[in-house]
Amino acid sequence: MAVHMTSPLEQFQVKPIFALPMWHGIDTTITNSALFMILCAVCVWLFFGVAMRKGAMVPGRLQALAEVVYGFVHEIVGENAGKEGLKYFPFMFTVFLFIVGLNILGLLPYSFAPTSHVIVTLALGAVVFLFIVVVGIVRQGPIGFFKHFLPDGIPLWILPLLFVIEMVSFLSRPFSLAIRLAANIGAGHTLMKVMAGFVLPMGIFGVLPMAFLLFMNGLEFFVAILQAYVFTLLACLYLGESLADHHHEHDEHETAHEHAVLEANGTVHVPV
Repeated sequence: MAVHMTSPLEQFQVKPIFALPMWHGIDTTITNSALFMILCAVCVWLFFGVAMRKGAMVPGRLQALAEVVYGFVHEIVGENAGKEGLKYFPFMFTVFLFIVGLNILGLLPYSFAPTSHVIVTLALGAVVFLFIVVVGIVRQGPIGFFKHFLPDGIPLWILPLLFVIEMVSFLSRPFSLAIRLAANIGAGHTLMKVMAGFVLPMGIFGVLPMAFLLFMNGLEFFVAILQAYVFTLLACLYLGESLADHHHEHDEHETAHEHAVLEANGTVHVPV
């Protein structure tokens, strides 16, 4: 019996779902990518709306899960962006939920993973990057913000070269965020599609690739959460750098507290 084999890259094709009229020269057609992004936003809104509708002192399962997610992201922001960074927690929380929601929805059968496309992840990275730059400039002023690229004590003759290197490194951040997320999600989905193509042709021995697929689904679920965590963590680190002058005293206090705890436990702290 002939088995029709499809390309593992076919799952990444963007296809129109609902045709809409042009708006000032812009194609507003709803594609499968846009549809799943809208679906993700609706699912997150419904989940937290249902989970927190009672706000009970003794939370149920959904409320407990919602509070765990909230506390998890709150800790990421607080530890990596400092006290001042917590003012921008709602933005980081939204970024995390949107990415993790898209990643998990993309694991469902016959679904689509927008985060497997660099154009989507690059847009996310660009929005986060621009947000951090604007916050840094507003909080420190243009001169104070760009002072981060010119460390004290550097000879004048090397300052132009160092400034260019630092600027290139700084401007590469949204690309590194985008490529890391898209590559990990795309690679996992491609591998699963390739293994699925062996299930039927191998007949009775197809149980082996099927078992591997079940293992990969569990692994990809972990990767979906991990990549959202990494994206948010790096975004918080970049935000913390933009607010460095404002939460410097807070960080010194936290470091002193950490040293005190380590000494109390008899642990030797080795600075990295």
